[in-house]
Amino acid sequence: MLKKKWFVVLVSIIGIIVIGVGIFTFSVYRSLENTATSMHTPLERSNSDKRTSEIDFEQRDPLSFLVLGVDERTGDRGRSDSMVLLTVNPNKKSIQMVSIPRDTRTEIIGKGFEDKINHAYAFGGPEMSIATVENFLDIPVDYFVQINMESFKDIVDAVGGVTVNNKLEFSQNGHHFPLGEISLNGEEALSFSRMRSIDSDFGRQQRQRDILQGVINKGANISSITKIDDILNVLGTNVRTNLTFDEMVDIQANYKDARHNLSQHQLTGSGTRIDNIYYLIVAEEDRLAISKQLKEHLELDSDVASNN
Repeated sequence: MLKKKWFVVLVSIIGIIVIGVGIFTFSVYRSLENTATSMHTPLERSNSDKRTSEIDFEQRDPLSFLVLGVDERTGDRGRSDSMVLLTVNPNKKSIQMVSIPRDTRTEIIGKGFEDKINHAYAFGGPEMSIATVENFLDIPVDYFVQINMESFKDIVDAVGGVTVNNKLEFSQNGHHFPLGEISLNGEEALSFSRMRSIDSDFGRQQRQRDILQGVINKGANISSITKIDDILNVLGTNVRTNLTFDEMVDIQANYKDARHNLSQHQLTGSGTRIDNIYYLIVAEEDRLAISKQLKEHLELDSDVASNN
């Protein structure tokens, strides 16, 4: 078989970070480049207002990704079903993963009023989502990755399924999920990550992070890739990102070791109803604490990053 070392940009494309896994021939290289081009969706802005200079990949500057799992609808932009922020620090060889509850009440930047944070996508797509998250957490968002949630099962299948440690036994959509380490195919992973009726949306967000981490682990193992064409087809059709192909190459070369130390975090708050609509109110001290943690991981001076 014609196999030479290279990479497949898997998890930063689907929401995490570019993972190195192997090159297959020049023709596959070209296919990867074409897929990256089809996924590329540039933003109007050149870089975050919360950065004073552009990211230098060779200097291994820490960077951030906003992953938007989108529930797309015919004739409608849809809403972000899930929002996960990742900060990647290659110097510390670590990733911080933070789930942002979709019901979080905050100012929607560009609209001038407060609403659920996931509505930012419905109002203004990735641009407004990024601006709103930047304002809420007071950190730069360098890249976004938008995934059609219905296609996520195909991505899981393309890497040969995932393994997670399940902390709550439950059944959902005809699937049973026992306690402990379980292996999931794409359909099971999607069902597993969407359940929230038994525990809460926080449990659901934990399961989403577990599935994403499972994809990282499988995507980094070349033996898990069964059909490279399947992966490219799924990504090219269902993923959008402002990463260019050259940026993916640079990130893979300089940041891939960060995947070995991934920490998960959860923003919490108290539920309340305003005008008969449910919102999650994140306490200011909790918001500031996670903001400080992310700034430190991005190696940002808090006085420079903040414009508040």
